Amino acid sequence: MASAAATLESVESFLPERSVRIDELAGRLQLRRAEIGVFRKIYGLDTLRYDPEMSLFDLILPAARRALAAVPEGGRVSHLIYAHTMPTVTPAHIDAAQVVRERLDLRDAEAFALTQQACVSSLGAVDVAARLLRAEGTENGYALVVTGEQAFSPAVQLIPNSAIMADAAAACLVGIDGRGDVVRAFVSSTLGEFAEGLRMTRAEIQSFGQVYAKELAEIIRRAVDEAGLAPDDIDLVLPHNVNAVSWRQAIKELDWPSERFFLDNIARLSHCYSADVFVNYTTVRAAARLVDGRHYLLVSVGLGATFGAMVITHRAR
Repeated sequence: MASAAATLESVESFLPERSVRIDELAGRLQLRRAEIGVFRKIYGLDTLRYDPEMSLFDLILPAARRALAAVPEGGRVSHLIYAHTMPTVTPAHIDAAQVVRERLDLRDAEAFALTQQACVSSLGAVDVAARLLRAEGTENGYALVVTGEQAFSPAVQLIPNSAIMADAAAACLVGIDGRGDVVRAFVSSTLGEFAEGLRMTRAEIQSFGQVYAKELAEIIRRAVDEAGLAPDDIDLVLPHNVNAVSWRQAIKELDWPSERFFLDNIARLSHCYSADVFVNYTTVRAAARLVDGRHYLLVSVGLGATFGAMVITHRAR
């Protein structure tokens, strides 16, 4: 018997109002003028949201509250999952997931964090949430997935020769067989030989670059196949915003039309850790680009190195 389908009952995002050009971060990140030029001209970055005066919880909570508004009368949120990219996002004495649960007054929810898949953690958390809800089998049960973190240090804001990280948050209310977008497939793959992430040697970085586009294309093909679809069935790909050149390489490897990939937010928002795919979802939704009954692909890659792709079918509500 097929498992009951996970559904995204609500997807919301939040961006700080403060926007800066990448040039303004040159001193903080110790980047030379020529390096900023490469990030702009080659990698496609321009502006990003960055507000060091905002607290982590002020960043996370607005989207979470809006997502919770979709819980129907009689519904119960049994799990809160805080998905984040960096292993450490708060001082050791603060359990961020518990703080979010308390601020949202979800006293009966089990709250925990998920981070092992880096920037794929948000997609992985949706999959974990669905598995927990199916195991419980509780009618009108929901899980809230929240994601969002800050570039609190130059060490976690700059990925050399790849990305400049930005502030953003998102939240998804996950249900089972609900009225929201249907999750048709989730596929992930981890290449453990690149587990050192930012601490990889030059040789490992070069090796990762050589396999990146091929592995990304493969995880996309696998997700589409597992969803029972063909490539032409996918209306739009909502990717992570790491940079434009990485996606150009993946698009070439896939041999899909480039207009099928939503890359506009790379220049406008840069890479927002594991919130990217859902920030991009809300961006295209606001532009009325999500069509009832059509299929969309959410894709991300996390340092470490995990590749993840999720296929959803949109339902207008």
